[in-house]
Amino acid sequence: MTARGPSGPALPLPERPEGRRLHPVTPWRRAWAPVAGLTAFALQDFDRTREWFTQLTVGWLLAAFAVLLPAAAAYGFLSWWYTSYLVTDTELRIRTGLLFRRTAHIRLDRIQAIDVGRPLLARIAQVAKLKLDVVGTEARDELAFLGEREAVDLRAELLARAAGIAPEAAPQAGEAPARRLLRVRTGMLVRSLLLLGAGWVTLAAAVVVPTLLYLSSGSVWPALAVGVPLLGGVWASTLGRFLTDFDWTVAESPDGLRLDHGLLDREHATVPPGRVQYVRISEPLLWRRRGWVRVDLEIAGAGRDKGGALLPVAGWADAARVLSRVLPGVDLAEAVAAVSPVPRRARWCAPVRRRAYGHGVTDAVFVTRYGLLRRRTELVPHAKVQSVRYGQGPWARRLRLANVTVDHGANGWATARLRDADEARALVAAQAERSRTGRREARPERWLTRP
Repeated sequence: MTARGPSGPALPLPERPEGRRLHPVTPWRRAWAPVAGLTAFALQDFDRTREWFTQLTVGWLLAAFAVLLPAAAAYGFLSWWYTSYLVTDTELRIRTGLLFRRTAHIRLDRIQAIDVGRPLLARIAQVAKLKLDVVGTEARDELAFLGEREAVDLRAELLARAAGIAPEAAPQAGEAPARRLLRVRTGMLVRSLLLLGAGWVTLAAAVVVPTLLYLSSGSVWPALAVGVPLLGGVWASTLGRFLTDFDWTVAESPDGLRLDHGLLDREHATVPPGRVQYVRISEPLLWRRRGWVRVDLEIAGAGRDKGGALLPVAGWADAARVLSRVLPGVDLAEAVAAVSPVPRRARWCAPVRRRAYGHGVTDAVFVTRYGLLRRRTELVPHAKVQSVRYGQGPWARRLRLANVTVDHGANGWATARLRDADEARALVAAQAERSRTGRREARPERWLTRP
């Protein structure tokens, strides 16, 4: 293949793969990869790198930049040139790779979510990236970057094909309409972050620990080595979290619940219908008097601790209303009321923590509770339980206590701790039957199938 040069003659270019191109701004994003690699290599031995730089003259530095910048630009252009995507009747093919070629074949009927990401610089350039969650894989393929309109249209087309719409009609299907359920107020978000103890504790540590290290060692480097990570923790738990959770909006559409949030980097995520395996409701100590909670969930195929927030902060009534759309038939108030404490003799196993332990069962979910300072209530729908385990250590066996653990489809689990041994045995048998019944009565897990 050839390309026309500025003065007329054809310039030889390698043949590019079949499919549609990414946005022309993509090469500039990928050009940073060689620079980042050299920077990481230099930081591994910072003292030697500093010594090299002190020995270089201005001429050598200019020559190095004259070589590095064109090389980085060439890498970005060629990596963009060899990247393409193609939508067929049954799959999405993504071809990438400059030196090592890779082709991802993503079956459309295995797609469970497609999120749209708009980082700050991408919003300025009016581009976006698509991140795809596929059943059975933990890695997320992405297309970065596409024009904003192209990204939205491609997402709608892929979801339409995943729902079974004919290939010739899918491009005209458009994005499904949405109805807003909840929007987190900025004032409420700010107050909730100020009432979290983790940020204040990390900030105190970031001030005290580096100061003590500097006074004891007389060197600034140990203090920086400890202080910088601590300041990063302060950022992540305060301002960084505010930037991420800003203007959190939950809307309902036929393809699931849509979550839009972010001040600088705007994210558009979708919680697919029927794929929620587990829900965790957190109540930090200083939130309880105000009746505030945080709701997190895990989705099939994402793995344990790889889910995300459904609501960063909300009142109990709002949380119950949104949760009823994620898990139809689940009454949050009923689930919380069903929790019963552990037997009194459990104090010999966990003198303090046992006060927070609890367990309950409703017609829809298996419920556990734990945590003193940050109380956590876990909900696992009966239809999502993959297995039930009975566990009993030697001391618990002597006290006639046992744990009952249910494993769900996101490679995670929830445990009812320190239950009476006879109750635990009956619970294992009953939960196995409830899970079989729940799977028979579960709704289909297809796109655009909810009423």
